[in-house]
Amino acid sequence: MRKFFAFILLLLLVAAGWIAYSLLIPAGPKQQTFVEFRQGSSAKHIASDLHNAGIIRSRIAFLVLHAYKHKTLKAGEYMFDHPATPIEIYNRMAHGDTYARILSIPEGFNMFDIAAAVEHAGISSQQDFLNQARIQTALVRDLDPRAQSLEGYLYPDTYHISRKQGPADVIIAMVKRFHQEAKALGLNGNTHEVVTMASIVEKETAVPEERALVAGVFYNRMAQHMVLATDPSVIYAALLAGHYRGTIYQSDLQFHSPYNTYRVQGLPPGPICNPGAASLKAAMNPTQTDYLYFVSDNNGHHRFARTPEEHAQNVQAYRAAVNGKNHLSNQ
Repeated sequence: MRKFFAFILLLLLVAAGWIAYSLLIPAGPKQQTFVEFRQGSSAKHIASDLHNAGIIRSRIAFLVLHAYKHKTLKAGEYMFDHPATPIEIYNRMAHGDTYARILSIPEGFNMFDIAAAVEHAGISSQQDFLNQARIQTALVRDLDPRAQSLEGYLYPDTYHISRKQGPADVIIAMVKRFHQEAKALGLNGNTHEVVTMASIVEKETAVPEERALVAGVFYNRMAQHMVLATDPSVIYAALLAGHYRGTIYQSDLQFHSPYNTYRVQGLPPGPICNPGAASLKAAMNPTQTDYLYFVSDNNGHHRFARTPEEHAQNVQAYRAAVNGKNHLSNQ
């Protein structure tokens, strides 16, 4: 009988040692390996999949760990690229540390910029993204029936994109974020005009306290039937035509396009970029002002003017500042 108990004790010690070894010594691949778990997968199913993929040594050890910790293991796709202990793997799954490609879109990116970022993140080609951005206008029909593309409604934010998601999924996520932000801001009424104005404001100034004032200037110019004469719209016209050369040339200012606000009065046909919340707020609540002009002060802000004479003086000051900096840089 003693020999039997001794044998049982030895088996238990061996089992405990094996479990301890399996839980404490890292195992797994040295190259990228992906394992996906569906919603509702049991711990037994998860342990089997991890073992079959070579991520853990022992299914039993993993189940013992689960019985001890008894946490909810999150569904999703996980990426393993270095040896790790089952404890580390278990904790990752309990926290839902799933694999995703990070897509960070700054305020003011237009759909061409976003397409480049999407391609850089390995999600899809630029052209595939642009095609989707042009044809999925039904996503914003409730907000803007006149939308010719989803420009303006691809909300700038950081997105986590799984390997199985493509450009259409990215666009749906971005438009969903826009709807959420529009609701939070109370954006209603003429959304097309507000978002178009916000996109111009976004491109014209990065200074928070200037945005509402810049919007006020543009609304004033529209009220007096003046052209908006905003350079970002000229750049966007060139981008749409496929001939933007990195800077504005005289031929761009003369280019026949409804987006060329040097030639066409009023707002362009639609947004020229994707504005953030601050620019949307500015377009919704512009500063009441009698300014009609503004120009850079060459220090990140702008000088505002009421008359062409005041504006000419500000432009002269800007050019003098630019020439002074160029002179110093050439010394």
